[in-house]
Amino acid sequence: MSNLEVKSVVSKNAKLRMTVILLVVVGLYIYTSWATKSTPMDIIKGWGGFQRILTDLFPPNWSYVPAVWEKLVETIQMALIATTFAAIVSVPIFLLSASNLFPNSWIYQPVRFIMNVLRTIPDILLAIIFVGIFGVGVFPGIMALFIFSLGLLAKLMYETIEAIDMNPLDAIRASGGNTIQVIWYAVIPQVLPQFVSFSLYVFEVNVRASTVLGFVGAGGIGLLLQQQINWFNYPRVMTIIIIIFIAVVVIDLISNKIRERIV
Repeated sequence: MSNLEVKSVVSKNAKLRMTVILLVVVGLYIYTSWATKSTPMDIIKGWGGFQRILTDLFPPNWSYVPAVWEKLVETIQMALIATTFAAIVSVPIFLLSASNLFPNSWIYQPVRFIMNVLRTIPDILLAIIFVGIFGVGVFPGIMALFIFSLGLLAKLMYETIEAIDMNPLDAIRASGGNTIQVIWYAVIPQVLPQFVSFSLYVFEVNVRASTVLGFVGAGGIGLLLQQQINWFNYPRVMTIIIIIFIAVVVIDLISNKIRERIV
């Protein structure tokens, strides 16, 4: 068989494989739509309800802004405290989780396992648990965000460390440097920009997450939003939504500018 014929057979096999994969994917979507009784027609059917909600939400109640601002500041403070402490505590954890720093599986595997367990617990479930322990307020929200941020930062950073250039590490080890010296002179200079960038990203995530945590009594602007929804005070609800949107956009812009300068 000539090379041209071999290429033709390979091309046909590749096309057949792609066609089968595409049919399987389309079939899965069709089955999922049937199983969940969800179709694009539901969007059209729900348009009337969407218009009714918009009518209830507008115009916003701008006189409610001072009360919302106070809770927004509280939400940002929750996210800032949780992110700061999580960033500090995560440093020894992600260092111990990196297999290229501590090749012994008895060291990095248990640490990774604990962090994986923490990441599997939804932040809102953590908030419910801490509200049950400490009562309604800001502290349960901070604790929930702290645990959530710790697991996320640890995973992002140990994966970053395992992808760094190993030549500086090997050079320091070859010259007699210990593990602390390897970390300080070879690892930290390579991963510090990513660490700051990931910490800023986690802070952004925590600001959004803290809004939801308020629905279970974990403080912040979410608690205020839940109250107004329960009271069917939709103009105030719209005011809160607009302020949250503006705050998140501003935080994203500032964070992106900082990350651009660091990375």
